[in-house]
Amino acid sequence: MRVIGTVGLAGSGKGEFATVAEELDIPVVTMGDVIRAECRERGLDPAEHHGQVAQALRQENGPAAIAEASLPHIEDASAESDTVLVDGIRAGAEVDIFEERFGDDFTLVSIEAPFAVREKRVNERGRDKVGEGGEGLAARDERELSFGLDEALARADLTIDNTGSLAEFRKHAQRILE
Repeated sequence: MRVIGTVGLAGSGKGEFATVAEELDIPVVTMGDVIRAECRERGLDPAEHHGQVAQALRQENGPAAIAEASLPHIEDASAESDTVLVDGIRAGAEVDIFEERFGDDFTLVSIEAPFAVREKRVNERGRDKVGEGGEGLAARDERELSFGLDEALARADLTIDNTGSLAEFRKHAQRILE
């Protein structure tokens, strides 16, 4: 089994990378889904409380809590495919969990883009409420960096500079996934 993880700030292209994986019939385990499920379990709206619940999970269960909660989903997905994509790694502690569990079968891909490019993308997708009473992108970046995202980014095996066209990015993602 091969496990590919993605790491990057909001709007960098992790979701698009996951879309390419799905088009190649590679199962995707989205770590944010673990957080959204926990929001619903706590009776909270994931769109409004995602960041708050992510912080709470890490405080309650340690910095690798979300990665640990994702492991059963990854194992389940591996039953249907030799490759599984883990979307949305946010911390060095999470990288530790995946490296310990999957060893050399784990590859971490950092997807990077400048702030202005990411801000435009986040505003265009509309779900993040940036600048509309929601958490601003700079604040979100700061929160995610506080989880240890900078360490995870630094530990990436591969880096994609996602500043070109969507077609170029998708082609690069496809090469990595295949």
